[in-house]
Amino acid sequence: MAEPEVVDLDLTIDDLVPKSPERLAEEKKESGNHLYKFKNYKGALAMYEEAIKLCPDNASYYGNRSACYMMLGMYKKALEDAQKSVALDNNFTKGYIRIAKCCIALGDLSGAEQAICRASELGGADCASNERKALKSLQRLHDDAQRAMEAGDHRRVVFCMDRCLEYSPSNSKAKLMKAECLAMIGRCQEAQEIANDSLRFDSFDTEAIYVRGLCLYFEDKDEQAFKHFQQVLRLAPDHKKAMEAYKKAKLLKQKKEEGNEAFKMGRWQQALDLYNEALTIDKNNRKVNAKLYFNKATVCSKLNQIKEAAEACTAALELDETYVKALLRRAKCYTSLGEYENAVKDYEKLYKIDKSKENKQLLHEAKMALRKSKRKDYYKILGVEKTASEDDIKKAYRKRALVHHPDRHAGAPDSERKEQERRFKEVGEAYEVLSDPKKRTRYDHGQYLDDDTSGMADFDANMVFQTFLNRGGQHFNFGGGGMPGSAFTFQYG
Repeated sequence: MAEPEVVDLDLTIDDLVPKSPERLAEEKKESGNHLYKFKNYKGALAMYEEAIKLCPDNASYYGNRSACYMMLGMYKKALEDAQKSVALDNNFTKGYIRIAKCCIALGDLSGAEQAICRASELGGADCASNERKALKSLQRLHDDAQRAMEAGDHRRVVFCMDRCLEYSPSNSKAKLMKAECLAMIGRCQEAQEIANDSLRFDSFDTEAIYVRGLCLYFEDKDEQAFKHFQQVLRLAPDHKKAMEAYKKAKLLKQKKEEGNEAFKMGRWQQALDLYNEALTIDKNNRKVNAKLYFNKATVCSKLNQIKEAAEACTAALELDETYVKALLRRAKCYTSLGEYENAVKDYEKLYKIDKSKENKQLLHEAKMALRKSKRKDYYKILGVEKTASEDDIKKAYRKRALVHHPDRHAGAPDSERKEQERRFKEVGEAYEVLSDPKKRTRYDHGQYLDDDTSGMADFDANMVFQTFLNRGGQHFNFGGGGMPGSAFTFQYG
């Protein structure tokens, strides 16, 4: 029978003695530290958890796991471990520093301040200096935000909360304050996203439900908004903001509907009063107020208050620059008011939004009206309506020409004489165009627009007047010096 082979196991006495839980825990901790160093936080977390299972009363293991949780952005769990570490060892300085870090990340300024004070007692005045600086910055930002909120400066609050969240990325209160103010300035989509994120963690978060209700209210979704406000008040009956928003939403809806009903009944002034009253309820509801301003503009147009209608449209567009109906109505108001350049600008904006044939035609007509407005108004110069007959035009010309003929003003001061000569020439130009059916048609269609003289720089007003008199068999012989180049004289008797 063969002799058994001797195997050298190269064992030591330590290998033969079972390892204690404490030793195994230390090995797990060291492995965790190695993984942590190379930023494998999940792997390190698993090692620290095993160490804690082996030695659940070791403060440093909880401290290490707390550090891991922080690196993974899990600040609530990190805080629990840090608090557990100082509960096991009241003199564990690093534990208090980690508590301060977690409290800052979560937005618990009071908790952070207490932890910093305790760390300073244990480690000296310079201990937790970075956390102390962060805390002071956060306190200033929160104070600034509170003042801005009281002043209704919601943009400033958003700015402050963004800065706060750089220090406190897990501060749900700061996130929801930012969301509330985003809703107040019309950025409801962003606000809803923040609120929805909060509700994924806590479906009964009253602040998040309130913000969602606020967004629905500002988007003119009354019934859905009412349900959210009611839910907040069931969960937190003393929620002042939800109560105020709910009351405003109900009152605004009531006044808007009353105004609409008065408008349908043709009670224009009553409708106007109700729309004005509704506009005083909540200045932050941009969407609803834009509609109210447009409704007001519509009523003002019915009351022939064209300037006020244009102003109401402007107010609506300041709240919603893409409000097509308000843009179209304002353009029409500007046209009625003779503000053709503003009308063209509005029709250009309208055409950019909607390149329809109808809008293209409206823009063309507005540009034509603008061109017409910049030429001489021959109808106005003769003092006749645009529907004047040929006989009306002749009578008007005769009357105006006699009033402004330079011979009649021969003895006037030089400036007055020149002014009358200018007017006499304008009257002649007007008659020359409006007395000719073809020229008048072209004029009415926007032609003769090259310059103020309508292409008539060499026009001879005296010749027109003489021809007019000859055709009518009229003769005026008033004596006097006469006007150079004229074939007749005026004599005042």
